[in-house]
Amino acid sequence: MGTMKNSSKFSLLESQGCDSSIAIPAKLITATECFEKKEQAWFVTSKVPTDLTVQVGDITFYAHKHPLTSRSGYINRLDLQSTSKSNFDNDIKLNNFPGGSGTFEIILKFCYGLPIDLTPTNVAPLRCASEFLEMTEEFEDGNLISKTEAFLTFIVLSSWKNSITVLKSCESLYPWAENLQIIRRCCDSIAWQASRDNLANGEFTDNERWWFDEVSTLRIDHFVRIITATRAKGAKPEVIGACIMYYGEKWLCGMGLGLTDHGKGSGRHELQLSILSGKRQEGSPGYNKEQRVLIESLISILPPEKEAVSCKFLLQMLKMATVYSATPALVSELEKRIGMVLEDANVNDLLIPNYRGGDEEKHSQSPQSGECTMHDIETVQRIVEYFLMHEQQRHQQNSENSQVGKLLDNYLAEIARDPNLTISKFQVLAEALPPGARACDDGLYRAIDTYLKTHPSTNEHDRRRLCKLMDCEKLSLDACMHAGQNDRLPLRTIIQVLFSEQLKVRAAIHEKKPVPDEITEQENRWSSAEKEIESTKAELGMVKTMLQELQKDYSELQQELEKLNIKQKSASSWSYGWKKLKSSTFFHGKIDSDTTRDENHSQTPTGSKVSRQRRRSIS
Repeated sequence: MGTMKNSSKFSLLESQGCDSSIAIPAKLITATECFEKKEQAWFVTSKVPTDLTVQVGDITFYAHKHPLTSRSGYINRLDLQSTSKSNFDNDIKLNNFPGGSGTFEIILKFCYGLPIDLTPTNVAPLRCASEFLEMTEEFEDGNLISKTEAFLTFIVLSSWKNSITVLKSCESLYPWAENLQIIRRCCDSIAWQASRDNLANGEFTDNERWWFDEVSTLRIDHFVRIITATRAKGAKPEVIGACIMYYGEKWLCGMGLGLTDHGKGSGRHELQLSILSGKRQEGSPGYNKEQRVLIESLISILPPEKEAVSCKFLLQMLKMATVYSATPALVSELEKRIGMVLEDANVNDLLIPNYRGGDEEKHSQSPQSGECTMHDIETVQRIVEYFLMHEQQRHQQNSENSQVGKLLDNYLAEIARDPNLTISKFQVLAEALPPGARACDDGLYRAIDTYLKTHPSTNEHDRRRLCKLMDCEKLSLDACMHAGQNDRLPLRTIIQVLFSEQLKVRAAIHEKKPVPDEITEQENRWSSAEKEIESTKAELGMVKTMLQELQKDYSELQQELEKLNIKQKSASSWSYGWKKLKSSTFFHGKIDSDTTRDENHSQTPTGSKVSRQRRRSIS
């Protein structure tokens, strides 16, 4: 039994094994009154009983064989196979049918000769379903494949909105819509029209945003293909970047950038909730794979030009990429992109939370370890390094460096409030920029003062270590006024500040510039401070002199004490010898002899005088 082209006027219903056959006019079958739905079934109401059931999903269609076999190669082939086996199998189940039961209902009406309406909404499902059923011209002139192809080519692809509508309908038609090139053709059509308008205008204006909202309703993979095709057709990078930012704000939870007026408004709050709940790991509560895919897809299609997207958007993307554990290579690429436009950053956007991911061990670490800081300082340090590498390649300095210097000083002032921030981390980040990057050190002084205020237990050595980071000569008069009275600074630093301030005042006077009240006040304060310093120096000199005198007196007292100790030792030895001598026989004999001699000479005055002198000498 061959295929039937331009099906005959009669339908032959044969019963295999019997010689008789019944011929029924086809018009009696196709001239249906209506389709009627009862619960989960569709019935074709006709004068001829139905002889075929087709199940699509959970819906069963009761129809006739001939209208379907005459237009569908797929169903015709099933019928031939059942006929060759001498066994009618009138039940067909269509698994994974493109478009589902709704699309099959339209096809069934088409097969019965009833009028159908092709629209941008149903043309893609009908094109895929007709391909599934093999509804080619071989079975019927003007079959469904040719009709849907003509509609796509002449009606859909020539219209921006129709192409968008068809592309949306293709989201549930994979892989049929992909294999039939419906998605590619629609994406190319949208990209061509977008780039045509863009190139015709010459400059990007807000009027060109009309297509942003349209393409932002598409699925991320379709959006990526449109952006890629639009770039290939020569659209300007800032147009591509603006469209990407628009899409990201609409679909990324917590992106609330304020770029458009349709944003959620609570984006900042949602981002904070994401931060507090920690880093998302695959399989963990709150993990959203779609968000991760969306983030990675948007990063992968960012134009390389630095003016394409704002630094604010890049930093927000970096935070989201960290939350949802995006691919490290993409995160690193994002950090490099931020480094290219770091001079446009805002300090609040640069405050990247330190996502811990619920690791209780990290939470319990001591503050001295520096691992529990509230902000991700290492990431900012890498971004600054990328900025310096980029500036070195461009051989441009000063203007961008000065702006980044102010930004970094403001960032240091913010993170200095973290009680767990170590001096080493603060110092490394403060020294990340070259010496000439800061035109003024007021911001760095404010950061140092904030750190010392937050960490009052910092020892004198570490205080001097911090103050060495700033150049006192780069402080303004206001900063000098504050630093000169700041008891948190080491005395040496205060003296350096006052000396630098005096030089500035003298330089202003020497140049014969008008001396403002501020400088006059500074001069008066300097004179007072200078007197206090001289007085302090004098007092220190007096104390030093007194200390030297005390040391001299102490030495003399120590020598006297040593002499007394020697005398005491000598007196003690002599007393012991005297006592021993008195107790000896010789001593008593000598005394008696002398006494007798004295008595013999006592009558003479001279002898009496000598005797008294000797006794006095002995005593």
